[in-house]
Amino acid sequence: MDSSPKPVHPAIAYGDAAPQHGPRPLPLFLNILWRETEGNPELRRRAFIGLRRYQHARRPSPPPAPPVMAQAGAARMVRYGVDNGRAPVIFIPSLINPPQVLDLSERASMLRHMAATGHNACLVDWGTPSAHDAAMGLDRHVTDRLLPLIAALPRPPILVGYCLGGTLALAAAMLHPVRAIATIASPWTFDGFPDADRQEIATLWNGARSLCERLGYVPMEVLQSGFWAMDPARTIAKYAAFADMEDGSDQARAFMAVEDWANAGPPLSFAAGRDLFDHLYAGNATGEGRWSVAGRMMDLAALRCPSLSVRSTTDRIVPANAAPDLDEDWQLHLGHVGMVIGRKAHETLWSPLSRWLFTHGG
Repeated sequence: MDSSPKPVHPAIAYGDAAPQHGPRPLPLFLNILWRETEGNPELRRRAFIGLRRYQHARRPSPPPAPPVMAQAGAARMVRYGVDNGRAPVIFIPSLINPPQVLDLSERASMLRHMAATGHNACLVDWGTPSAHDAAMGLDRHVTDRLLPLIAALPRPPILVGYCLGGTLALAAAMLHPVRAIATIASPWTFDGFPDADRQEIATLWNGARSLCERLGYVPMEVLQSGFWAMDPARTIAKYAAFADMEDGSDQARAFMAVEDWANAGPPLSFAAGRDLFDHLYAGNATGEGRWSVAGRMMDLAALRCPSLSVRSTTDRIVPANAAPDLDEDWQLHLGHVGMVIGRKAHETLWSPLSRWLFTHGG
């Protein structure tokens, strides 16, 4: 019996408006809006209209949840394809924001495309850290979460990591047999980030660290603030553009889906945030071969499987120079999110990646 999830057409069932008073954190967004539109009353007016439309627009009901294959602590692995005897393909999202960016909607779902193409596609959902997970750093997300999920599979998989998920996937591939690994917009060489961006991130973290340590976690709002700081003008301009979109249009639905995803997500454990900001962004531990996982230094030269690095020349969140240098290198000209869910994602990434997976047993 086919247990793969069936898509729900966006015109069939609609739920309530945005569940949160987003964008999150709203006070900071309003501060940026006011600052970026100073001297431009028309842009300010349209941005406020777009904001109100976003907050009150009705959303389509989500599709049925795919079946759970395995669980390790708060993390789960769900299946989109069927076990057809080929190597499972595990898609590993970032710890930041929910995994739904890889299954955003009926028309923008890399996972459903891969399943329909014939891959035994699986997706990791990192879940929400508990009060006992404050000391769980990035290394333990590999050893205590990702590796047990991989071990639950009947045969060695192919790993496909997106953003920080690719960084974690590379560590897993050095510690557990896999058929191949591909990373998409994943950071590894952190001195490949512009100095100004690293300084902005350091300032943000220095201001938030003591509170996060007391809480035991890094709130999603802290992370979102960092993303907005990289390009505040674009943050406001896209809401102004939403004010002019036709209700119910594909463009409007796509905007809401992306913004709902970007404004959602669980916090990071404090230790994971500390590792990310102190050891990777500030210290470039991965790029310099000083990141230790399970007592081993993570060195890309230790990979013993075919590998692919997909990077973008227009990515502000993970610049092309920060991506890992692997066996194969693909360069796209799409943004960090657009490369996986944009209108050109099917032809520029999904289909070529599907062919690459097939050539390596997936």
